[in-house]
Amino acid sequence: MQPLSDAVVSAVSARGSACSGGRLRAMDFDVVFSGVPITDLDTARDWYTRLIGRKPDIPVNETEDMWGLTDTAFLYIVHNPDRAGRSVVTMAVADLDASVAEAAGRGVRSGPIEQVGTAGRKALFTDPDGNEIALVQVNQPTSS
Repeated sequence: MQPLSDAVVSAVSARGSACSGGRLRAMDFDVVFSGVPITDLDTARDWYTRLIGRKPDIPVNETEDMWGLTDTAFLYIVHNPDRAGRSVVTMAVADLDASVAEAAGRGVRSGPIEQVGTAGRKALFTDPDGNEIALVQVNQPTSS
């Protein structure tokens, strides 16, 4: 997994202002769906339920479940054994320590919390198929 750079933190904080002054016009996105291919829906559903702290919000069909993370961001798992174990998803949380402790209390453990330069901190989780799910806490820029 690539570390967060200061540029990423600035871009996240600015919420898309990177192209606002240039010749390129950025696309406007209404909703983001991040998909994670898995080999066994029941096993993955259990693991993601324990990571997130609740059952899926939308049982899409017999091969797919979805959690609403925010009003405009969704994480879904989908049975696709040929692609399982190759995903990287990063989700920002307000309190990384609390989020990692809550997941651990539900039996889902991360690797060690790492400092990522001046950008913030991250904890890496690996699902049963080997997909990497990172929780990050992004440092807020300080006023000068």
